[in-house]
Amino acid sequence: MVPTPSSSKQDSKSEKKPLRKVGESAEEIMARAEAGGRAPKSRTASWVITLLCLGWSAFQLYIAYRPIDSHVARAWHLAFALSLAFLVYPAYKEHRPPVWIRRLQKIFPFIGRRPIVTRIPYLDILFALAASCSSLFIWWDFDKLVWRQGMPSLTDMIFGTILIIVLLEGARRSLGPALAVLAGVFLLYTVVGPYLPEILRHRGVPMDFIISDMYLTTTGIFGVPLGVSTDFVFLFVLFGALLDKAGGGKFFIDVAFSALGTFRGGPAKASVVASGLTGLVSGSSIANTVTTGTFTIPLMKKVGLPGYKAAAVEVAASTNGQLMPPIMGAAAFIMAEILGIPYLDVVRAAIIPALISYMALFYVVHMEALKLNLKAIARKDLPLFFSTFIRGCYFLIPLGILIVYLVVLRRSPIMAALLAVESVVVIMLVQRPVIAFLKMGFEHRAGTLDPSVDLKSALWKAFLVGVGDVWKGLIAGARNMVTVGVATATAGIIVGVVTSTGLVGRFITLIDTISMGNVVLMLIFTAMTSLILGMGMPTTANYIIMATLTAPVIVKLGGDAGLVFPLIAAHLFVFYFGILADDTPPVGLAAYAGAAIARSDPIRTGIQGFTYDLRTAILPFIFLFNNEMLMIAGVTETGGIIWLDSPLRIGWVFFSSLIAMFAFASALQGQLVERCNLFERFLLLVVAASTFRAGAVEPYVPLGTVGIRIIGISTYFALCAFQKYRGKARRASGRAK
Repeated sequence: MVPTPSSSKQDSKSEKKPLRKVGESAEEIMARAEAGGRAPKSRTASWVITLLCLGWSAFQLYIAYRPIDSHVARAWHLAFALSLAFLVYPAYKEHRPPVWIRRLQKIFPFIGRRPIVTRIPYLDILFALAASCSSLFIWWDFDKLVWRQGMPSLTDMIFGTILIIVLLEGARRSLGPALAVLAGVFLLYTVVGPYLPEILRHRGVPMDFIISDMYLTTTGIFGVPLGVSTDFVFLFVLFGALLDKAGGGKFFIDVAFSALGTFRGGPAKASVVASGLTGLVSGSSIANTVTTGTFTIPLMKKVGLPGYKAAAVEVAASTNGQLMPPIMGAAAFIMAEILGIPYLDVVRAAIIPALISYMALFYVVHMEALKLNLKAIARKDLPLFFSTFIRGCYFLIPLGILIVYLVVLRRSPIMAALLAVESVVVIMLVQRPVIAFLKMGFEHRAGTLDPSVDLKSALWKAFLVGVGDVWKGLIAGARNMVTVGVATATAGIIVGVVTSTGLVGRFITLIDTISMGNVVLMLIFTAMTSLILGMGMPTTANYIIMATLTAPVIVKLGGDAGLVFPLIAAHLFVFYFGILADDTPPVGLAAYAGAAIARSDPIRTGIQGFTYDLRTAILPFIFLFNNEMLMIAGVTETGGIIWLDSPLRIGWVFFSSLIAMFAFASALQGQLVERCNLFERFLLLVVAASTFRAGAVEPYVPLGTVGIRIIGISTYFALCAFQKYRGKARRASGRAK
């Protein structure tokens, strides 16, 4: 087990003050953002929440085995998500009610005065019932709804209106006000369209059509985003929750530390690897930050990394976890559905940029270790790698099953996730009895076994502990899905409005006007919009909105400028910048969680984390203009993708792009083998630009793209060798003196 050291002596009083400014621990931030901040003291309320979570997990597993009508499945999915949103997310975040509620409490004594984080108010119960009834009305009256589709009855209008209202309130509670306000603005746009300026004007949409389109069809609330959440995302989130409860997350952390802890700045490097491994099965940057940061941040501070930088490394690594297939924060499945391409094609396009981003962060951490002359952890303070790996290597079985069924056998994501979940459950039920049996065998051979211990009872108790772990995993999976379910349903409102009003065409005209036809300005504007939206809403919702509004704009305006941008490249572009919002000040929750663990200033932590993530921020611009990074060789006349199929070519693209990213990171850090002067930093930037975009340099340097990249890579390694020689010469002259 990796030891968790006490706080470093370097923690100054000034570093501890910002924690009081934040006001919450990392665990509280994660609980509030991911699983709801309410923990009712009432046994009845706790059991209701528990049974709803178990019922939701059981329902999702049932429809994975026995599929039902997609519209009905989405209705049940949303009913569970909204009910839990009102039961586990308080109406306000402060422990003390707002002023207007305190005034109401004086007028109406029946309004409870206990903290709403420890009880469920009657109003929240009413909201939960209204959400369930309005959503499940689709299931209850489904046959008749099919016949009268397009001609909603008065009952349909009432239930549809109720669902829209409770959905917006549920989104406000669980996701913050940004998405709810944005969805409300889009709904208002359908009504006031005829009165807007000409560039945004439309002839208006009748109210009955709005309700019908949002509620009764699969183009609004119950559209593709909620469908993907129902069909795929829940199973993968459940898989991650079960694997974490089984001990898989701790295994990843222990392996990373045992392998890398003895290197210079080892804890920071282990943090990058552990967060990357956790990112394989976790779709949340905040949960990743808290899970791995609890171990990694104190150890990084112990070896000499300042608190804000330690937190920033963990935040940058955890944020990038959403780039790692197979889950990618649920975006991979939604992207595949929106684009109408196989899920594996999304994974194929995303894998090289994700690996480059993580390896470049590892490189950045090494540069920081050199600059700060960080120490390593003594081997005696770390677990042995081989024994640590062998002790938990069975946790790789579920991941292996998932990858084999997805990539090798090319089965559906539902089947792959279901089999992975089954394998984790088997491990959870078996591992503790096996460990107990082996432990008793060793004690028996050593003569230290207590004669009063009964083998059968010991194994049975161990089995029951495993059952408890499965129980907790099912509950955690459902609670982690509340925000995803609510976010995808709310984003469906925006998608429905865009579809019904033809807003994309007007948005293309608007962005073209603002950017004055300049493609680079258009991309910068789109990136800034994704960052700003992402500050107030989860990555999944941000991606859905930006994919609906701006991804087509990128393709259209790029085509007008004579550039071919594949649609999947445009979708990945907006997705990347939505992810970066998690550590972008002043709102990035992942930065607040990391700062709470490190006891550092959250704003300073966020700024430093974003600085580390600048290497990720340039990747979308690179792969838009250099599609080979997405393994795309070209695009057909009909918009189809021609994939790179040569392993040698793919390996060359990966290697050359990685060296270019290393050069860019060194230029930003001002560090290679030793500190860089201004000329060397400029040279590294030239190497990065020419290697990334060899095609743009080719008209001026007629050596071919391969030749230009070889020159860039050679220059990088030559500069490394020169700095190494210069350092040795300086040290030798110092010793001579």
